[in-house]
Amino acid sequence: MRQWRSLLQSLICKWKSYRHRFVPWVALNLSRNRRTMRYVQDSHCDKLVPDTEVHTALVKLFRAIFLQNLPSQNELLRMLPEATKSIYRPRFTHDHQSKNRSESHVTLEAGEILHSTLGFCIDRAPSYLDSAGIGVFVSKGHVQKGAVVSMYPGTVYQQYEPIFFQSIGNPFVFRCIDGIFIDGNDKGISKSVYRSCSGRDQLGPLKMCDASWLSAFPQNPLAVGQYVNNCSNERAANVCYQEFDVPEYFPVELRQYLPNINYSHDSQGPLRCVVLIALRDIDCGEELFSNYFTIVQ
Repeated sequence: MRQWRSLLQSLICKWKSYRHRFVPWVALNLSRNRRTMRYVQDSHCDKLVPDTEVHTALVKLFRAIFLQNLPSQNELLRMLPEATKSIYRPRFTHDHQSKNRSESHVTLEAGEILHSTLGFCIDRAPSYLDSAGIGVFVSKGHVQKGAVVSMYPGTVYQQYEPIFFQSIGNPFVFRCIDGIFIDGNDKGISKSVYRSCSGRDQLGPLKMCDASWLSAFPQNPLAVGQYVNNCSNERAANVCYQEFDVPEYFPVELRQYLPNINYSHDSQGPLRCVVLIALRDIDCGEELFSNYFTIVQ
């Protein structure tokens, strides 16, 4: 009896100590392959780069996407404060006089915008790992250590919010260190919930999130992080997850490119996002691999 109690306490301790879990059975597999886990001393140490660097990288990319779409943003620009309008007015005047770009052209250019701003492109393709399905690859350029290389999209659930039915048979539920969940599934009930929440929070032309990650051509090319596969003994992790709370001063016109939204309209506090940070330099042609399990010691 004492042995069973000790085993149960050990499993509970492991369950509470690791950070990222996508399916419940991983708690029973933690001791089987310790080489594929990531360890941090405590929750405060689990930041590879400062949040200010994450903020800077996202704003740089999103502003470039916004400028590319500027001819279609006329109604939105009228709603923005004068100080914000002044940032875009010279470019808008120039683009308004030229031939409008088509929507399909903008979609096809998303990867090129990523390359021109952050220095690389990422794309989904069959994984190098057997039976791993789709993975994410650096398809162009070079990723430097510490760079934001991808984002984990999805609906954000607080600990007390219902996610049971969405999680059934769903391997894309990401658990943050504080118990917040992000459902990154782009199919089924998860897809329906995200679309519903995104429509709920839209204010006229002002969108508060990006639902295009649910399609094959996301306008935010970073929003494919849910397809990054777990590392193995043969292929070590080259990226890691980092939580990022969107600050109040994040440009309102750029929130339309955030691939996350709160499940509840009245959720308190900043929007939780999760980005993937490069653990080392990553060359063109390499697949991204993460640690699905982070142990907080």
